[in-house]
Amino acid sequence: MVMHGHTEGRGLTIRPAECHWHMVLVRYGGVTHLRLSGPWTSAGELPYIEGVELLWIKLKLGTFMPHLPTGSLLDTEMVLPSSGSQSFWLKGAAWQFPNFENADTFVAKLVREELLTADPVVDAVLTGRMSAEDVASRTLRYRFAHATGLSPKHIQQVERAQRAAALLRHGVPILDTAHELGYYDQPHLTRDLRRWIGHTPAQLLGAPTPTGGADRN
Repeated sequence: MVMHGHTEGRGLTIRPAECHWHMVLVRYGGVTHLRLSGPWTSAGELPYIEGVELLWIKLKLGTFMPHLPTGSLLDTEMVLPSSGSQSFWLKGAAWQFPNFENADTFVAKLVREELLTADPVVDAVLTGRMSAEDVASRTLRYRFAHATGLSPKHIQQVERAQRAAALLRHGVPILDTAHELGYYDQPHLTRDLRRWIGHTPAQLLGAPTPTGGADRN
């Protein structure tokens, strides 16, 4: 997914946990840089300032850079060195900064140059085409850790919390949401949402869905 937007003020927002990692192009004060961001293992506060232009490229779960295991990006951001005003360095080569119009081409080129790949086993397990029981547990843990930086259980917990938040924002009652998604009770739902989303069920109930500017799949 590709998203483009800009900040209109200064403030502090809640950033939910995120299982995916992103390439984020940041422009501010005439300076551009590209950073690799996340995954984020819990919700947290995110400060922002006015006048920043952002381009997010959200990578599919299981996608990773062979020379940079995703686990090294957990709860952090890595700024790639610039090689000029319009390019950056990646594994010894200069790359042009992407934009919203050519982001798909940029990602496709990374794949062709073998700087970006995906683990087919991780993708098959996450999409339900393969059961976790079909893979030796030690092998599965290694492949998930290398490709996503996270365990299958962690991803399942975060994604369930995201589905719960979406239901609550659409006005589904708290108890109905807990029952539908298999939470033991309302306190269990509350604990998970505070940990992964950064809000309580009551705060999410009927709240608008956050947006990040224009996007495309």
